[in-house]
Amino acid sequence: MKQLSTKVTSNGHGQDSSYFLGWEEYEKNPYDEIKNPNGMIQMGLAENQLCFDLIESWLAKNPDAASLKRKGQSIFKELALFQDYHGMPEFKKAMAEFMEEIRGNRVTFDPKKIVLAAGSTSANETLMFCLAEPGDAFLLPTPYYPGFDRDLKWRTGAEIVPIHCSSSNGFQITESALQQAYQQAHKLGLKVKGVLVTNPSNPLGTALTRRELNLLVDFITSKNIHLISDEIYSGTMFGFEQFISVMDVLKDKKLENTEVSKRVHVVYSLSKDLGLPGFRVGAIYSNDDMIVSAATKMSSFGLVSSQTQYLLSALLSDKKFTSQYLEENQKRLKSRQKRLVSGLESAGITCLRSNAGLFCWVDMRHLLDTNTFEAELDLWKKIVYNVKLNISPGSSCHCTEPGWFRVCFANMSEDTLDLALKRLKTFVESTDCGRMISRSSHERLKSLRKKTVSNWVFRVSWSDRVPDER
Repeated sequence: MKQLSTKVTSNGHGQDSSYFLGWEEYEKNPYDEIKNPNGMIQMGLAENQLCFDLIESWLAKNPDAASLKRKGQSIFKELALFQDYHGMPEFKKAMAEFMEEIRGNRVTFDPKKIVLAAGSTSANETLMFCLAEPGDAFLLPTPYYPGFDRDLKWRTGAEIVPIHCSSSNGFQITESALQQAYQQAHKLGLKVKGVLVTNPSNPLGTALTRRELNLLVDFITSKNIHLISDEIYSGTMFGFEQFISVMDVLKDKKLENTEVSKRVHVVYSLSKDLGLPGFRVGAIYSNDDMIVSAATKMSSFGLVSSQTQYLLSALLSDKKFTSQYLEENQKRLKSRQKRLVSGLESAGITCLRSNAGLFCWVDMRHLLDTNTFEAELDLWKKIVYNVKLNISPGSSCHCTEPGWFRVCFANMSEDTLDLALKRLKTFVESTDCGRMISRSSHERLKSLRKKTVSNWVFRVSWSDRVPDER
């Protein structure tokens, strides 16, 4: 019998996670308003479908870009022939300027320090190959995106050590949590090579504060390790405050062009902000020339097609369009998030107050039979199989507290979202505890709104997130 590699025979991919199993169940019975109105509604997919009309309108007004023409003349042959792995200079320039625009043009990105990749999955894995040997560890704050178990570990052999965060302070990162994770890694005999964060957070739907970012930069400076800031949701901020990038913090601390800046790396993608995951466009930004060189060579295994680069360089170079798009995208995300939160409240369910992303971090702890992850999975199964909603349980995101779920809101129509919320409310009211909750939920939520400092379930001040003094 032919021997196969352990990559084939092991379960390192993590496909048996409830995160992926929910997707499999959805694919067996997908909801369709006409063809399958009783099917499962996909609320486990962080996809931005709210602004396709804006992009399609731009394409209609700029036919050359989609038709692979320049000033009316076909450049099909030019794009179809071999392109090296450095990427098109005009596209990297457009990407750099778009990233600057999202950050209020407070910081700059050198196109020469951008490495293109086939999405953020490829970008993050490439950084792991550049920064870690098999068996080395990266610290990640919990809860984190379930796909990181695949993206960061499966092929690289790297390990993840969790930075345990809790609802007691809104899941924010603390110095003690960082130190405990670092010490735990050493107890396990693992060499810590860095910290990886998503900012804004997936699955929390909140942006890191300046205090947290300062803490992270100080921590990696003291430990002489790396920091990867995955900022693929940076253009989805819909609160009153601006997105703060790790690049802002480096500038404020006067750490630009220092050895510390060489250990800070940014990952970006057009999958979330523009809603183009199928285009497979990701990027690494690093101030370390050796990493840029090595990652560029590795990008041969996951290139962005020339046609895609040509089309998107034209779109991103249209500053009037990008400005209008970012503004309208944020308005629509805010409106849709409010719709979800309102519907959840009507069912007696609260969530972490979010200011970014395509999802909410929903608190269903009161619906658990017991305060265990077994009870969480039992509730999840009821919601998947009976209510026919695919949501992601907190345990799949390595949350330390049972009863939290990630619920997406931007990958469906308003009517579909309303139907999903109606189904969920019916389910809650049908449960033994639901009948009690439905009677008291209105007064409880009314009381919460009256508080000058909200309970941490609703996440307070965006500037510093000071916890409730109770």
